[in-house]
Amino acid sequence: MAQFMDVHRGMKGLTREQLEEAHQADLRLQAEEGVEFKHAWLDPKQGVAFCLSEGPDAEAVRRVHERAGHPPDEIYELPLEV
Repeated sequence: MAQFMDVHRGMKGLTREQLEEAHQADLRLQAEEGVEFKHAWLDPKQGVAFCLSEGPDAEAVRRVHERAGHPPDEIYELPLEV
C-alpha cells in the first residue's frame, strides 16, 4: 500500500475535539475505499491540518475525505521513507 500525506487549509481555530470528530468520520468510511488513516495533526493558529494514510491511490483518500465533509486541498504520495 502507498502512503499519503494530505493537507487541509482553512481550519483556523479548529479545536482538538473537532479534529478528532473529523478523523473519526474518516475512520468510519475508510474501509469502503481500502484506505487506512493513521494520524491527523492540526496547527489551529495557521489553520492547517495534515493526515497520514495508506491506500491504493490518492483518489481513494480524496473520496473518503470528501464523503466525510472535509475535502483535502493537497495530497502527496510518500514513496520514500527513512
